Amino acid sequence: MWLLGLSWALSMLATMVGSGSAVPPPGTASIFADLSAAELAAVRSFLLSRPELGLSPSHGGPLAKNSLFLVELLPPKKRLALRYLDQGGPRPQRQARAVVFFGGQAEPNVTEFAVGPLPRPSWYRPLSFKGGRSVPFTARPMTMREYEELHRVLAAAMAPLNRLLRDATGFWYHNGSCQHPRAGEGDGLGQRCLTFSDVAPRGLASGERRSWLILQRFVEGFFLHPVGLEVLVDHRDPDPRRWGVRQLWYNGRYFSSPQQLAESYERGTLEVARLPLPPSRQLFSSYEPRGRFTTGTSTKVHGARVCEPQGRRYRLRGNLLEYGGWSLAFRLRSSAGLQLFDLRFNGERVAYEVSVQEAVAFYGGHSPAAMQTKYMDAGWGMGSVTYELAPGIDCPSTATFVDAHHLYDADGPVRFARAVCIFELPTGVPLRRHFDSNFQGGFNFYAGLEGQALVLRTTSTVYNYDYIWDFLLYPNGVAEAKVHATGFIHATFYMPQGQRYGSRVHSHLLGNLHTHLVHYKVDLDVAGTGNSFETMDIRFENISNPWSPGARVVAQPGEPGQDWELGAHPTQHSHMGFCPVPPDRYHLAVTRHHENEHSSSSIYAQNEPWEPLVNFESFLRDNETIEDQDLVAWVTVGFLHVPHAEDIPNTATPGNAVGFFLRPFNFFDEDPSVASRGPVIVRPLDPPAFTRLQIQRWTPASPGPCSAPAPFTYNGTYRQD
Repeated sequence: MWLLGLSWALSMLATMVGSGSAVPPPGTASIFADLSAAELAAVRSFLLSRPELGLSPSHGGPLAKNSLFLVELLPPKKRLALRYLDQGGPRPQRQARAVVFFGGQAEPNVTEFAVGPLPRPSWYRPLSFKGGRSVPFTARPMTMREYEELHRVLAAAMAPLNRLLRDATGFWYHNGSCQHPRAGEGDGLGQRCLTFSDVAPRGLASGERRSWLILQRFVEGFFLHPVGLEVLVDHRDPDPRRWGVRQLWYNGRYFSSPQQLAESYERGTLEVARLPLPPSRQLFSSYEPRGRFTTGTSTKVHGARVCEPQGRRYRLRGNLLEYGGWSLAFRLRSSAGLQLFDLRFNGERVAYEVSVQEAVAFYGGHSPAAMQTKYMDAGWGMGSVTYELAPGIDCPSTATFVDAHHLYDADGPVRFARAVCIFELPTGVPLRRHFDSNFQGGFNFYAGLEGQALVLRTTSTVYNYDYIWDFLLYPNGVAEAKVHATGFIHATFYMPQGQRYGSRVHSHLLGNLHTHLVHYKVDLDVAGTGNSFETMDIRFENISNPWSPGARVVAQPGEPGQDWELGAHPTQHSHMGFCPVPPDRYHLAVTRHHENEHSSSSIYAQNEPWEPLVNFESFLRDNETIEDQDLVAWVTVGFLHVPHAEDIPNTATPGNAVGFFLRPFNFFDEDPSVASRGPVIVRPLDPPAFTRLQIQRWTPASPGPCSAPAPFTYNGTYRQD
């Protein structure tokens, strides 16, 4: 049986004993591989060639059109995959999932299609959600084309406010495009443009599409430069000519129109929030070094680095990753990010799937945008914003880097260089060790095994926030899923009333309090698909001492029970379950596997949270038995973030990481890391003198020098090939 350790929690998934199969060859792992650039292009070309769909290019043209929004792998059904992997059955047909926006018809909607067979598609069929519901057009994710229209509407609406904005901030909203300012050029402030960040959900009820926009000065780290103006734009209609500004909030007051705000300024009845011009260098929102450490120790030289003195100890063949006893297939899906399949240890399947499902952040605030913000990042293309990883910073220079191709709101496959990295990481702590003292100033033996883990990593930069997604594999059969939160905080204009909902982190900046919740799917198949769920309840009992009559012994036995123990770090909290269910309703949800419950969220949840297409609560309503069944554990980890001045310029990763472990629990006869040839054993040969030692090791006596890596390089582009 494996133990599912949820940070500090104890929970067990019991299983029937069965036999596993051998490590699959790379060819079988490829059934889970992401679509290649050629496959993505083939799907797009095929769908655009179908006259009945009437598809137009995504970019350019009107919003009221039919366009292809997303193409990604449609994974095979589990029963077909297992028949192929375990029983020598036929290879599942390779198919794509395609999301089409039908905006150019009387009743606009969003429809998903299965397209196959790949690599040469010849058919498509609609896909349905549980319950057969259709996707309303207002639930669709935002596109670059819609943002272009939002910019146009906002530019026209801001024209009456240019004088106010110039006088108060030194910046204004330009009608054309603005180049990002570069430090050292001119005054470093560029064209003194204003930009905006939009928040969601986009309204207060199903069917709405009204977005609050936070205006900010377009400087480096513009997320930290709100100017005190927030604008509500109604953009529900497919025709942008019918869009309009419905309300404004400026420095604590609401206005019904830009003209009303401008008139208040002209009459002198407006309390103006005047902001000094930002400096051209060492801007507080930039990464430029400033200040000094008092010890005087140097930071002008490189720090410690990961080294592979005898080469890599893992193997990557296509999307098949192998390390020690571990093997798995992985993909980076555009909709939600990393997904592991067929996770095995020494040939025994541990899990059929472990994947990221959703990341949400619920905010509080005084301004309308702040109080409205409840981000659900799958709706922002969380899996498609996997920008280039920097060697030596985002991943060790020794890492293996893998490119990704996404077709998400684009007119062809877009290549994201170095989107994934794989590396072996020294943990800095022994996997296990013991010093066996003789209690007379010497020892009987010392033994230790160095700690290492293989890391599979990607990042998602969802506008201001950067999530670092890790899956770690340890030699003792333990796997860990972990996410670090970094990047810029979501901040609003400081007002004294706002301090109920956050902290003043700079002169005109409020860091809004928020809770991060990250949802995972863990489809455990431990020695087969017939698994059961148990909890272990730990309690004290007071019993008679059998060897000392009249004495009592306080013991702590463990026995199965209905309660699930959860211990939280004082500054971090773990939650299980997912919106729209209140996030703390379920510490851990375990359901039976169903093909129509493959995800706990969707790309539509952000803009339709009131009547979500995927309602996680419905997974639990059937009250099915979970004894000796194919089970899925749904796990959410998270933490409360109270922003503080040290979050400037960016939230740091220490203290802002959460995750969970999968640990073997009486599954092996002993710690499987005994198969490692990395331990060192030291025994004295002449006690009590201890002048001669026997040192046993199964690796070279010296690891050898670490060669210097090549100079740092970075490209940072992602574009169609």
